[in-house]
Amino acid sequence: MNRGMMSLLTVGIMAMLGVTRTGAAEAAKDAQVYPAAVLLFQERGEDVKGYGAKVTDILFASLSTRPELYLVERAEMQKLLEEHELNLSGMVTPGQATQVGQLTGAKILITGSVIEADKTLYLVAKVIGTETSRVLGESVQGKTSEAIGPLTEQLAAKVAALVMKQSDKLVAKPVKMEDRVAALKTKLGDAKLPSLLVKVTERHVGQITIDPAAETELNLFAKEVGFDVLDRQAGGNKPDIVIEGEGFSEFAMRRGNLVSVKARLEIKAIDRATDKILATDRQ
Repeated sequence: MNRGMMSLLTVGIMAMLGVTRTGAAEAAKDAQVYPAAVLLFQERGEDVKGYGAKVTDILFASLSTRPELYLVERAEMQKLLEEHELNLSGMVTPGQATQVGQLTGAKILITGSVIEADKTLYLVAKVIGTETSRVLGESVQGKTSEAIGPLTEQLAAKVAALVMKQSDKLVAKPVKMEDRVAALKTKLGDAKLPSLLVKVTERHVGQITIDPAAETELNLFAKEVGFDVLDRQAGGNKPDIVIEGEGFSEFAMRRGNLVSVKARLEIKAIDRATDKILATDRQ
């Protein structure tokens, strides 16, 4: 197989892996419900000791009533962070935000600081997109003598409004399957495409896997692009390229009727004539 075709096949592998995770993102975007996580607010000032936890709790309670947000349970999130030796607060970096998003499924992180200066209390929130790394902010202020609850509720309203107004900056725009197919067809041009055989084993921890979702998506995508896809159940197949891999999934957390699952998919493309690995990727 020539270098040009190997390069195109590599592009195809990356595109096909991407399409397996597009459906959920599109559904979330269409429904305008954004998975979010609230991290502990920092305290800055002598008179705000203990305010960080209070603001965090009140903010979580206020935002949990917003229909446009689905909040990750804080106890479950803390457990995940501890398992990965992460201790995050108002100083979370965009890089750490991406990691938290991958661990918890949150597309938006909300954190910040409680600041006391000259008898004025400032509540400053950072709203971070875990996919885009964009950082936006909102703040409210009042006297240090004022109750913290109403001030935090004002901040919650501002944060929710910010998420809805600036969601396109915080949450990555999903790429539809037809757009991926069209882009890859353009790259391939009139090139003669090899025949493919897709073999992906899947396992959901604790359950019997009924639907071979990854293999089905890869077969569908390859057919749409124009590859000659062979049926692995039929005998005597001699494909030019074998795409094989493994998929794993396991229960992550439950909140009411909503259940989240962690998953990993690994695949590689092998040239049958030379046994060389042409492309490999994981998501």
